[in-house]
Amino acid sequence: MKLTLADDTEDVSLDFGNEEELALRKAKIRHPLATFFHLFFRVSAIVTYLFCDWFSKSFVACFVVILLLLSFDFWSVKNVTGRLLVGLRWWNQIDEDGKSHWVYEAKKVPSSATAPTEVEARIFWLGLIICPVIWTIFFFSTLFSLKLKWLALVIAGISLQAANLYGYVHCKLGGLRNLQKIAAGFPAQQIFQRDTPEGFQKTVLKGIGT
Repeated sequence: MKLTLADDTEDVSLDFGNEEELALRKAKIRHPLATFFHLFFRVSAIVTYLFCDWFSKSFVACFVVILLLLSFDFWSVKNVTGRLLVGLRWWNQIDEDGKSHWVYEAKKVPSSATAPTEVEARIFWLGLIICPVIWTIFFFSTLFSLKLKWLALVIAGISLQAANLYGYVHCKLGGLRNLQKIAAGFPAQQIFQRDTPEGFQKTVLKGIGT
């Protein structure tokens, strides 16, 4: 009698794609030039502001150099580094009726070859958040030391860098619609809508302009 042993095991394909992609995202900086210029202009503006008296006694020259660095930083972060380092971008567009609209975009599913790494994202967000805080400190130090001639420059620095920060945070959170969806899911709002009369709800919402 001949016995045949059947192997019920099947070949299992091991998918190492996700592990390789995760390792690549943690491993290195894929866009070194963009990462460099993301920090170069804003750090240069801060350093120039702190030590400009060492290089030049001309207030106008220092003012122009710092303002140019801030402008270069605003343009590069808004148009280049945000798109490459974190897959986000924001801009303003005017429709056919002449109305202005702000657009906040996040890349849905980036390919493994172009996906930003964790190091790049960390550098991007740290630079984006810390530098406006530094300019805010400069604002109070300038105000309290009565160096009012620098006040306009410091306000320009806060405005330009805070604009990029606001835009990219808006992109990260998915825009106003997603924020409204998140707010709609809060337990407090659900309790308010469930346990209060409909007429009272309408009165309250009308009073706050919603």
